[in-house]
Amino acid sequence: MRKELYLIAEGKPVKSIIRNYNQTDFDAMIDVQRDSFPPPYPSELWWNKEQLLEHISRFHAGALCAEVDGRLIGSMTGLLVNLADYSHAHDWNTIADSGYIRNHNPSGDTLYVVDICVIPEYRKSGIGKWLMQSMYETVVHLGLKRLLGGGRMPGYGAKAHEMTPETYLDQVIAGELKDPVISFLLRCGRMPVGVARHYLDDEESNNCAAIMEWRNPFN
Repeated sequence: MRKELYLIAEGKPVKSIIRNYNQTDFDAMIDVQRDSFPPPYPSELWWNKEQLLEHISRFHAGALCAEVDGRLIGSMTGLLVNLADYSHAHDWNTIADSGYIRNHNPSGDTLYVVDICVIPEYRKSGIGKWLMQSMYETVVHLGLKRLLGGGRMPGYGAKAHEMTPETYLDQVIAGELKDPVISFLLRCGRMPVGVARHYLDDEESNNCAAIMEWRNPFN
């Protein structure tokens, strides 16, 4: 995949490219992770070169990056799975193979998103939504049933003492609460299909995630 589009950054159109990332991008991909997830986020959870090599070797179509003027500003990574092999209560380490995606199934019916990140400078430019749209296009191109992934609920940790994660998600969908990640995914057309507890070591989300789906309208 390779396409050009305009973002709106600081009120001005800026040309961007969305494409598949390659081995020559690995240092820049790690820089994107560093800028997107600064301390106290643990650096050992950033992509490493061994993981990135698995991404492009096993499922290059699911390895996307965005660049402006030759600088990477965001990325998105997925793998193919058969949804029947996993319940909605799965955790990230299991379905993402701890980020190595060696469980990628070329015959899978579902594109599972294991990461999306955008550097802070471009988070209001629309590039996150365009990366998501590009992955939807990959779903359609490959004739898959759906895109699926776990969305963090960073507002839930502060509410965990007073409600379940299911109630929190319901209230975000009803507009009674706001959550930056879930609201972003809703704006991208993702639909909630359940909650996974103990999904990822994530204090802000009380380790929970909303499982969010996009169905291929042509399949």
